[in-house]
Amino acid sequence: MKTRSDRHRRIPAVATLAVSLLALTLIAPLGCGQDLAAIAELRSQAEQGDRDAQFNLGLAYATGDGVPLDVAEAVRWFRLAADQSHAEAQSILGLAYVTGEGVPLDVAEAVRWFRLAAEQGNAEAQYSLGIAYANDDGVPLDVAEAVRWLRLAAEQGHASAQYNLGAMYATGEGVPQDDAEAARWLRLAAEQGDADAQYYLGIMYSNDEGVPQDEAEAARRFRLAAEQGNAIAQYNLGNKYANGEGVPQDEAEAARWYRLAAEQGIAEAQFDLGVVYAEGLGVAQDEAEAARWYRLAAEQGLVNAQYNLGLMYYDGRGVPQDNAEAVRWFHLSAEQGEAYAQYNLGVMYADGLGVLQDFVIAYMWLNIAEANGNPIPREVRDYLEPLITPAEIVQATELARTCMASDYQDCGP
Repeated sequence: MKTRSDRHRRIPAVATLAVSLLALTLIAPLGCGQDLAAIAELRSQAEQGDRDAQFNLGLAYATGDGVPLDVAEAVRWFRLAADQSHAEAQSILGLAYVTGEGVPLDVAEAVRWFRLAAEQGNAEAQYSLGIAYANDDGVPLDVAEAVRWLRLAAEQGHASAQYNLGAMYATGEGVPQDDAEAARWLRLAAEQGDADAQYYLGIMYSNDEGVPQDEAEAARRFRLAAEQGNAIAQYNLGNKYANGEGVPQDEAEAARWYRLAAEQGIAEAQFDLGVVYAEGLGVAQDEAEAARWYRLAAEQGLVNAQYNLGLMYYDGRGVPQDNAEAVRWFHLSAEQGEAYAQYNLGVMYADGLGVLQDFVIAYMWLNIAEANGNPIPREVRDYLEPLITPAEIVQATELARTCMASDYQDCGP
């Protein structure tokens, strides 16, 4: 049975622009609860061409403040302000084109508006334009240009730009790799409460990257991100409690954080929560619950979860005993290079458990398992060798070579 993974997970260096127009109107919010007279005055000024009034009337329609919520009408007023070079209106209009709210989705048009606002120094637009260059959205991929725009936004204190710039220094995307510079930008974002930056700083403190190694500080950073709902931070904080790194060792607390991450779909957390239930670590032992969490992780392709789920079907623990189902999960794990699964498949083909008995395929998987560090026990060789001819051994050896050379894509049945 595979045990907990004890790994830190990183997050992608560059974000995306899947942000709601309505959420981004908080860039310059109106006062709540405007009365009819205030709206009438605002409309009068907007109709006379006052670009600030047009922008604010757009905000009112976008948020339903004093008027019925109407995104199309909001976009109309934002466009009128944007046509008069109102930078915030241009930035929000760009976001409307990214999300298709009130206008047809058109990323190239979004970039056009972002650029107009960014060239006026609007930090949100600079950030959005940087992300567009980083992701090949509406402009050709250009990581150096992405860095340029992200830096301009970051220097104005834009937390997401600071995070992304820090992550790019950490990975060397568009800039020379520099952990100390990465930590500097991540810290600036973290000080504004950016959960991704807090998480990434935790990784750096744990791994001695750009900052002195400090497991207690790593755990603190993970907690700050985890308490904001960052799933990967929740998983890593669970690992800290499981291993007693930077915090007192506490299996129940580990299980709590694993569950929060697992419920958000983090496959490693689902697997580790399965281990927790299988072994009764900080929770009552429950093999059915272990199998449930293994399955969720296995369905996401996590190799150790596929292997453990195969074992549970083989042994009938937490699930009905089912050799065919065990073979299915061992196959999926074996095809990702898991030597124990490869060995178990060999044994099941040799014994005809859940599959048609096939000594050649059995020998193939056993050879592959041995090549990957799981030696074939003498008693298994003694059992197989009288049942397989020398020619079949040569055939199995060739099949094993083909299977491994194809990265497990061409492995016979």
